[in-house]
Amino acid sequence: MRALPASGLSFNKHSTAFSKAAGEGIRVRDGILGQRLLIVAFSGWNDAGDAASSAVVALRDLLDVDPIAAVDPEDYFDYQFNRPTVRSNEDGSRLIEWPGVTIFGPRTEGDVYLLLGTEPSRNWKTFASEVLETIEDREIDTVVFLGAMLADVPHTRPISVFVTSENSDVRGALELERSAYEGPVGILSILADACERADVRTLSVWASVPHYVHSVPSPKATLALLDKLEELIGVNVPRSDLEAEAAAWEDNIDTLAGEDDEMASYIHQLEQARDTVDSPEASGDAIAEEFEKYLRHRGDGGRADGRGGNGP
Repeated sequence: MRALPASGLSFNKHSTAFSKAAGEGIRVRDGILGQRLLIVAFSGWNDAGDAASSAVVALRDLLDVDPIAAVDPEDYFDYQFNRPTVRSNEDGSRLIEWPGVTIFGPRTEGDVYLLLGTEPSRNWKTFASEVLETIEDREIDTVVFLGAMLADVPHTRPISVFVTSENSDVRGALELERSAYEGPVGILSILADACERADVRTLSVWASVPHYVHSVPSPKATLALLDKLEELIGVNVPRSDLEAEAAAWEDNIDTLAGEDDEMASYIHQLEQARDTVDSPEASGDAIAEEFEKYLRHRGDGGRADGRGGNGP
């Protein structure tokens, strides 16, 4: 990745419900995660409902960070697949914005770095090597990958968030499990593998987004990811605006379901399955039986792990 000067740079601001707290740095809690942390999200296949990228945008706008490195988009993007966009600035000039990936670092103090961009369309091994060079140059100890996947989950219940790690020390300290997923992967998995091979610890944090509302952003899933980040590393992001957006998101879906009996019935089935799993008195056999009943009713042989078609 090419290093960027510390000031005088501009970058595209995504829509976000958060305002930046100027001069604020975040210190990583001492412990298994080490002293410096990189939080990663890509728009695209790993980002259902824009939930992961929106979470990192929120952190970028909150923290006192500057762009410190970026990839050359010519090396990693197919512009027919990830097309550049055009916009007008304040004086009316037309600007072309190219897809890319940028790493942000603390301007003054702080231990949290961010990586944000579009999932590359080619040369993933070389891309991972470039990112790893910056990770090693900045002496980053742990990388946290944020993702969001479409799943058979109801919008009316809390968003499920799964945390896994391929690092045995991290799993032991945080009481996590290793991912059991097998199948196609995105750039997050490629980067995680490169990091672990280089002895950089990794965590993967995934939110489940209702697949029947896949075409719109999911602020409720973004909020769930930020809640989990606060639990893991102690970063506190103001939530009032996002909570209001999440409530409006849920109300809008309720309105649509109220006008569509088939959709309402399907959501009710998802709610029953979720409530059975969450019930404190539910045994493993009862949970399995309810899920099998639900899958038979759907008749599509869907997966019982709730991942749907988009795996990590």
